[in-house]
Amino acid sequence: MAGVNTDSPGKEAGKGKKGPKGRLRVWLDMTPMVDIAFLLLIFYMVTTVFAAPRAMEINLPAETGPIDMPRSNILVIRVDSSGTYWWSMGDAGENLYKIEKKNLSDSLVSANRHNMLLSTLVKIHPRAEFSDYVNIIDEIARTESILQNDREYIEDYLVKNTEALGPEKFTDTAFSYRYTLDSWHPAKDDITIQQAIKSRQALKERRRP
Repeated sequence: MAGVNTDSPGKEAGKGKKGPKGRLRVWLDMTPMVDIAFLLLIFYMVTTVFAAPRAMEINLPAETGPIDMPRSNILVIRVDSSGTYWWSMGDAGENLYKIEKKNLSDSLVSANRHNMLLSTLVKIHPRAEFSDYVNIIDEIARTESILQNDREYIEDYLVKNTEALGPEKFTDTAFSYRYTLDSWHPAKDDITIQQAIKSRQALKERRRP
């Protein structure tokens, strides 16, 4: 609400004399504006579309039963607690060796061209940096992009995987469908890496003159 106050300041003037002119005082009741402000705030909170959180998309295969797979078709990438990448064929850790992060994508492309039935198993140490996990997923996505743009590879890949798995089981054609994450087993993975380090140290000592 609004109001006007016309009262003259000071005492009333004598009869027949004009007193000093009073100023018009206008005042506004701002209480209803508080309600309007809250209504507008609620309106914008309800109707405004906020930016959705960006998450990394991971393609997951359909649920299936256990699949027998030769060790030669399993590539294992391990990341230990220090952030070192280890590469091996087969989960047992045969021929385990270090691989540089910058060479991971090229190595994945080469390995998949050589063996089109290859599946990748990623094992991350609990103390490893999350950025290492993101880096591996990025490299796998980059590898997928390279292979998906190779028409000759795709044709051979479809033929060989259909023959190996059968048309009723083989339905995924993207490279990213052929990798999975596994838990880090200290009693197995830590020992495997330690044995690989000791083996290389012993080999270097034998090569010394």
